[in-house]
Amino acid sequence: MPLEEEFKERIAAAADARFIPVSARQEDVIPHIADAEGVLVSNMLKADAALFDAAPKLRVLSGVGVGYDNADVEEATSRGIAICNTPGVLSGAVADLTIASIIMLLRRLLAHVDYVRSGAWSRREPGPPLSHDVTGKVLGIVGYGRIGREVARRAQALGMETVFHDVFTEAPEGAPLSAYLPLDELLQRSDVVSIHVDLNPTTRHMFSAEQFKLMRPDAYLINTSRGPVVDQAALTEALKAGELAGAALDVFEVEPVPEDDEIYRLPNVIPFNHMATATEETRKAMRGLAVDNMLAVLRGEMPPAIVNPEVLALAR
Repeated sequence: MPLEEEFKERIAAAADARFIPVSARQEDVIPHIADAEGVLVSNMLKADAALFDAAPKLRVLSGVGVGYDNADVEEATSRGIAICNTPGVLSGAVADLTIASIIMLLRRLLAHVDYVRSGAWSRREPGPPLSHDVTGKVLGIVGYGRIGREVARRAQALGMETVFHDVFTEAPEGAPLSAYLPLDELLQRSDVVSIHVDLNPTTRHMFSAEQFKLMRPDAYLINTSRGPVVDQAALTEALKAGELAGAALDVFEVEPVPEDDEIYRLPNVIPFNHMATATEETRKAMRGLAVDNMLAVLRGEMPPAIVNPEVLALAR
């Protein structure tokens, strides 16, 4: 979605601004940034040496999104380029989709919608199998950061028991009280496992065949983090083999999902189009924070959210 006029006016008042059509392709962006000191982009744009070479004056790349695996942070840091993202403002929206997915999966909502729309109900044909209560189920949260904690708050309000796994073993101050479990134990115990980690070398394919075999055949997987955190081929096989009851996926290893990929056609998969943050309020808040980040760095100030703060001395 294009930048709001109010944000354009803020940028134009602070800098010589150039606004180009929204694109996640380098070839569309590179011709416009030769003299840019700050660039505000979608976090789907690949930001690597090629992009940085095209903008030798660049001081800040401000992305709209919490993930920054699209950016070569090490390369940017070596050049003194600040990489900014937009955490926090999108936590509620992602948590809402996670909870919606839990309810959709446990209550088999799509099966009942299809039953009615197909005319099977009017023909008095047998309906879908009985579903499951949400209350009393165990939700395993992998990644207990901002989003994971918002998921826990909502899940506890529904009467779910929440457990978590992260690099720390005690819930941060102010976080909903949830028991820490080693990953293997969490997978074995949980009725639903929800992933909320960032994508980095240690989390790529964090969930693969080994992890799926630890989960119960009546358990569900939800991923609203990054597609490559899950070995998608292994997940497909686990779902087909009945090793898992189902999955809700907002992210995939390749996006958009290729038409010949069978995962989104499996009857026990609820696929979304990377839309967890796709609300009017959240997307506007993300763009506003991205503008705040970019302008702060250009003024020589600490931005609200920065991935590599060590470059600020050089960026100034």
